[in-house]
Amino acid sequence: MPQKCALCPRRCLVDRDRHTGYCGESRTLRIARAAPHYWEEPAISGSCGSGTVFFSGCSLRCVFCQNHEIAVSHIGRDVTPAELVGIMLSLQSKGVHNINLVTPSHFTAELVPVLRTARESGLRIPVVWNSGGYESVSALKMLKGLVDIFLPDFKYLSPQTAAAYSNAPDYPEAAKAALAEMVRQQPEQIFDENGMLLRGVQVRHLVLPGHAQESRQVLWYLHKTYGDAIGVSIMNQYTPMPQVQGDPLLSRRVTAHEYASVVRYAEQIGLTHALIQEGEAASESFIPEFYGSAPE
Repeated sequence: MPQKCALCPRRCLVDRDRHTGYCGESRTLRIARAAPHYWEEPAISGSCGSGTVFFSGCSLRCVFCQNHEIAVSHIGRDVTPAELVGIMLSLQSKGVHNINLVTPSHFTAELVPVLRTARESGLRIPVVWNSGGYESVSALKMLKGLVDIFLPDFKYLSPQTAAAYSNAPDYPEAAKAALAEMVRQQPEQIFDENGMLLRGVQVRHLVLPGHAQESRQVLWYLHKTYGDAIGVSIMNQYTPMPQVQGDPLLSRRVTAHEYASVVRYAEQIGLTHALIQEGEAASESFIPEFYGSAPE
């Protein structure tokens, strides 16, 4: 019987053994980059970097994505489960603080046995699940006991904004349910003696140009619902990419006033477990180089 994919909230029901889903990928694991990465939150990158594995494809495909080429599956190379285990162990041998799986959600079913094998083979550092927040609770439950740190986006509270920018009007409700499951699995942040995050949930919210009010609503929801149980990264690194040129809002950066107003609001509501970014974070220099269609 065909295996109809219903991993993400889109439930496109494609047989990914034969075709690609909305995410642009089959069931064959495909990665676009694997290397130490130094530009995550300080408690994740630390001094030795985060061992990132960028997966090709994405179930969201936001119009403004700074990793657009891998999100639409134009870049990447196939790897076997055994090869991916080897990549994780190789990154660990380089001294990275964690293994950071970036945009992995559409490969959840394939990654569960990979993570189990990696642990059995000597992976000792934390595993980070770095996602867009658009995930099904049933898929996340497959990860119980395998993921130490959840690093999701929480992009929108407005179905209209989610529809316009990610073709996903159900994003707010899906992200709320997904975040609740992540916190259920990792209910508090735990750090080591050097301030590195070992377990917990760190939520990212990217401030978009012209959407400061929605950012304030997102922060209010996160603080009201979870208080200090989670960390929140208030990000100003939005970079206009070529695919959004001509859009009246997305073709510009976030202004200093917009970002400051969001940070000020976070302070006003008592959001203490929050990280903010300096202005120079909004730069294409923070976008890493990815693999082409063939292995390097």
